[in-house]
Amino acid sequence: MTKLRQAILKRFKFTKSGKILRRLTGQDHFRTKKPSKKIRKIRKLIPLSKSEIKIIKKYLHYTKRR
Repeated sequence: MTKLRQAILKRFKFTKSGKILRRLTGQDHFRTKKPSKKIRKIRKLIPLSKSEIKIIKKYLHYTKRR
């Protein structure tokens, strides 16, 4: 039985239609320097590209190697 990597599950949102969404960068610190309009814009989730989806799905399952 394979386990799911919890770190990936925490960082991405998986939709029922198969899309994977991620946060935009630059939300955690140095927010006072940014205009309010930019802060509001970066709150939204954006979909990953097809090539990035392949990588995430590959690393999603954890199997113990011996």
